[in-house]
Parts: sequence; C-alpha cells; structure tokens
Amino acid sequence: MERTPDGTPVGVDDPYEIAGVCDHLTDDGRCRLALAHAGVDPEFAAERRADGYACHVGAEGAWSDCRHYRSTTNERECERCGLEEVRIAHDERRPLLEAHHLSYPDGEGTSHEITVSLCRWCHAKVHNSFARVDDDAEPDPEAVAERETRRAAEQQEFGFQSASERSDR
Repeated sequence: MERTPDGTPVGVDDPYEIAGVCDHLTDDGRCRLALAHAGVDPEFAAERRADGYACHVGAEGAWSDCRHYRSTTNERECERCGLEEVRIAHDERRPLLEAHHLSYPDGEGTSHEITVSLCRWCHAKVHNSFARVDDDAEPDPEAVAERETRRAAEQQEFGFQSASERSDR
C-alpha cells in the first residue's frame, strides 16, 4: 500500500485507480493548462498547441503519462462510506469531509496531485490502520449523528417564521 512521507498508509495500492478525470481537461477534450496557463510549461503548451490543444492522454488514457495531471476532489460525499457533507453558513464547526491525498512527492521532486473526499472518521481509519479507500464501509455512528445534528439545524434555518412570531419570543 502507498504511504505518506511519514510512513502512514494512504489506503490505496495505486492512486491512479481511484483518481478521477484530470482537472485540466475541458468538456471538449482540450488541455486547460496549455490553453490558459502556457507560461507554466511553455514546451508542453507548444506541443498541445501544435495538436489543437487536445489532451494527449484523453479521458480513457493513462493519466500517469501526463506530467501535469491533477485530480482534486470536489465531491460532497465520502469516497469510502458515502457520508454526505452538510455545511451550514456561518457555522464554525469542522467540516464532515476532508480532502485525502493519495499521491505524495516521489523523492525526485515530481508528483501528481491526487485527492479524494473522505469523512473525518474514514480519514482517520485509513491513516491509522489498514483501512482502504475502496473498502465497502458504512458510515461511523458518530459521523451519522453529527450529520443528522447538522441536518436538523439546516431544517430549522429553512423554517419560516413571521416577524411577529420572532418578536413574541
């Protein structure tokens, strides 16, 4: 299993099996990095420009072949147990979901950024034991209780009270 620089497991053997589509890939199959940020790697941008900015890997290719591949999460549920995030505006509580890094520097200064969403409880299990990201897991009871507490607060925010009802309190 892959490990962090500190030696804790990341929960996968191959990060590219879990990783999603490249963040730079546009809906029409072009490389956004080469289109909008050519200065980052002018040689790479020139290669892509010569090919009409087409992604040289494509949605079905081996992402590890691209030196600028990046897959960062924006999911709203835990990759491992399916717990859904519930965020309430102006609430300072810690989020239920965290970005879990699957890829770390390889010692030669290069690495792809690959993250997935894990709930705090699964994140701890992955780093502190032999739990895997692709395990068939149920949400931790404490996680479900926290989510339901937030849902109740969210529902209360959606409730309508007239100004006269609020002032009667």
